[in-house]
Amino acid sequence: MSGAAANPGAFPFAAVVGHDDVKTALLLNAVDPRIGGVLLRGQKGSAKTTLARALAALLPGTAPFVELPLGATEDRVVGTIDIESALTEGRRRFHPGLLLAADGGVLYVDEVNLLADHLVDVLLDVAVSGVNRVEREGVSESHPARFVLVGSMNPEEGELRPQLLDRFGLSLEVTSSADPRARAEAVRRRMLHDADPAAFAAGWVDEQATLAQRLAQARPATIDDELVLIVSRMCAAVGAEGLRADLVMCRAAAALAGWEGRPATGVEDVRRVAPFALAHRRRRDPFEQPGIDPGELDEALEQALDEAPDTPSPDPAADGDGAPAGSDQPLEEGEGARRIVTLQGASGTDAPSGRRTPGGKRRGRVTGARPPAGPVSEVALGATVRSAAARRGSAMLAEETPLVLPEDLREAVHEEKVANLVVLTVDASASMGVERRMAAVKGAVLSLLLDAYQRRDRVSLVTFRDDDAEVVLRPTGSVEVARARLGELRSGGRTPLAAGVTTAQRVAMSGGTTHRPLVVLVSDGRATASAEGTDPLQEAYLAADRLRLAGVAAVVVDAEDGPTRLGLAHQLAERMAARYLTLPELSAGTLSAAVRQVMA
Repeated sequence: MSGAAANPGAFPFAAVVGHDDVKTALLLNAVDPRIGGVLLRGQKGSAKTTLARALAALLPGTAPFVELPLGATEDRVVGTIDIESALTEGRRRFHPGLLLAADGGVLYVDEVNLLADHLVDVLLDVAVSGVNRVEREGVSESHPARFVLVGSMNPEEGELRPQLLDRFGLSLEVTSSADPRARAEAVRRRMLHDADPAAFAAGWVDEQATLAQRLAQARPATIDDELVLIVSRMCAAVGAEGLRADLVMCRAAAALAGWEGRPATGVEDVRRVAPFALAHRRRRDPFEQPGIDPGELDEALEQALDEAPDTPSPDPAADGDGAPAGSDQPLEEGEGARRIVTLQGASGTDAPSGRRTPGGKRRGRVTGARPPAGPVSEVALGATVRSAAARRGSAMLAEETPLVLPEDLREAVHEEKVANLVVLTVDASASMGVERRMAAVKGAVLSLLLDAYQRRDRVSLVTFRDDDAEVVLRPTGSVEVARARLGELRSGGRTPLAAGVTTAQRVAMSGGTTHRPLVVLVSDGRATASAEGTDPLQEAYLAADRLRLAGVAAVVVDAEDGPTRLGLAHQLAERMAARYLTLPELSAGTLSAAVRQVMA
């Protein structure tokens, strides 16, 4: 039985309105999973999950749809030693994880940009190779793991590190249609499906069966050496680094030709897949807009063709009708895809990886095990079981002897790294030098986000003026979001310093245990506004005391200028137990450099 007919409750792939390019990219990865997966970038409610679930329903047999929660641990993903067998039989057996569960289906990772980097590495490696190899905890095992990897992310939550972004085969922007008719049709179909999934799916049986049959029969087409050379010339012309872009484009173009029923790959196939394969490999830093100009791609292809002999270009319309048309599905996804395996993670999520400062004992990748020097903070189950099994296998023990003795206990050793959360807190009142101060802060935010793009740090901006403070930029790693917010900065009015410090503390502590907070206050220390009936400066000192008692690290950048200096910022820094800085020139460069030095 085909995947299309096996689960009538799944939202049909053919029924999703629009998103033709996204559908094509997903189908190409189903034709050839070695392409390396699809990254879908877009806001919530743009049908990313619906499309991933719907693809699984098209695959042959009872193809699984496996969703990876962000809190999943490495052993639950790749597999580990079977604890029960080790304890009861003294044998080392492999207990498979999520990757085996996904074999033959779709592995979906929502918010993949928030997943620990070492797990993303594993997923991408296995997606391309089709084999999961496990060498850990005394286990040496390998098994097939051929699946379509689909990752999704909302760019407002921060970017995927470029080292990992490059390893996704294809990447596309997913946006909801601006056409009211298309949106209305998407809503209508969603409501019909939610009211009666089986009846709705029954209306799409023929379209689904056609797609499933085509997918079962599709194989990558041949691609000749001359076309491979054209692809490589094109990749070099647009500045794609490494050879992954060349390989992905060749595989994707061959899959497209095969999907549309052509035996050989042509130039037009290369032209169509180029935006999917190259757009995310062109972005050197977050100041560049994502994507690639179609004119630049056409120019690079024409240049590559001019340097090559005539190359056959099969007419894509000669065989097959291309990817199915459809539409936007902006609502929340319903239940009812194929078998869904949701693995529960550990009690806390792993801290994001990147340029981080040392953190707690239970964060990051497990790098080994050791005998505990004191109370065990986290038991390394595999190592503990191996020790107990070895002891029981080498000695005659009384029946009442516990399975695990204290000397068997092993403690997990983690990569203890935590990202930073920098809360820039800026006096935006009408005091002297406010324009220069705000300009410096804008530049510093974008400069710090350049680092955050490469790592996992987040930046927030709090301004205070008139009678209150405002969170202008919530903690983010996204330059797109920061640019939009920074253009709306306002200044003028009185100086509610206490409100600024209190708001900064609230934002700093919102990162929980996944980010180490640092409040950077840019102010001259003057306070002219407060709650009714209180002294503004004394209220600011009390707020500084609360920040110190909360254990939040802080830096005070003295923005006082003019011939008369009161030294109020220095007094405020002492109340905060903060590092006090006077910059020779308050600019974007000096401010961001000072923050980096403190974080180093």
